[in-house]
This record gives sequence, structure tokens and C-alpha cells, in this order.
Amino acid sequence: MGKDNEKMKLKGRLNATLRKADGTTRVVERDNLVVDTGIDFLAAALAAPSARPNVLSHIAVGSGVVAVDAGDIELDTELSRQTATYDHDAGTTSFTLTATFDPGEGTGDITEAGVLNAASTGTLFNRVVFSAIPKEAGDSLDITFTFTFTPT
Repeated sequence: MGKDNEKMKLKGRLNATLRKADGTTRVVERDNLVVDTGIDFLAAALAAPSARPNVLSHIAVGSGVVAVDAGDIELDTELSRQTATYDHDAGTTSFTLTATFDPGEGTGDITEAGVLNAASTGTLFNRVVFSAIPKEAGDSLDITFTFTFTPT
């Protein structure tokens, strides 16, 4: 291994695109925090001899405004959760998880999001809080989390 690969940092970034029923869009981008349960998840997924966790499979959105804390284990006020699509190009240092909240799903002022490994409950990997994205019944919201490993 090269010296650059000896110490790695994991950085997460949210990209949320609201598509209004009238065709206008709004984009929110924000760094997020991999929480303590996310670090535990990584350790277990990489090296646990048994009882490995389910893969990261869902993105949740909510209306909570409590500041992100490393000890978070769930969203503050979850509104909706959708199955995420995983993407990674071999040999690159990042991967993405993407989900769409169609009209009628996750309606309200969206102010938080995170990735989990189950359709309900599950392990919270990361969390981010941001200025309200007002999602009305006819709007759709695309959420992409990009996670990048970088040398420290």
C-alpha cells in the first residue's frame, strides 16, 4: 500500500434536488456527519467474524431541527424512508446512495436526512440537518449521499 492509503478519512455530502410540480427546482448541498453508530457499522461490516450488519439500503428524510450529534441513533422526526440505489465505480474512492421521494412521499418541510440499513428502525449511518426544503404533495425530491474516502 502506498503512504497515501495508510490513513483514511470518510467524508459524506448530501445533494438534495427538489422538483416542484411547476417545473422549478431547488438544490441543497451540505456536508454530513457519520455518527458513532455509523463508525460501529463500518467496523462490523469490514471485520466482524459473525453477525455482520445488513447493507446500507435506505435514505430517510425528516422535519427535525435538533443539531446533529455523533451520538444520534435516528432522525429527530422522520417523515419518510425510501430504498436507496448504490453506485460505485471500481478503483475510485467514493460511492453514492440515491433515493427519490415521489409526489405524496415525505411531504412537509424537509430539514434532515440520513442513511440507514433497514426499511424501518435499523442502524443510522449518518445524519445531516439543513434549511427547510418545503416539499408539497405534488413535488418530488431526489436525495444523493456521496461518501468519499480521502487520505488524512
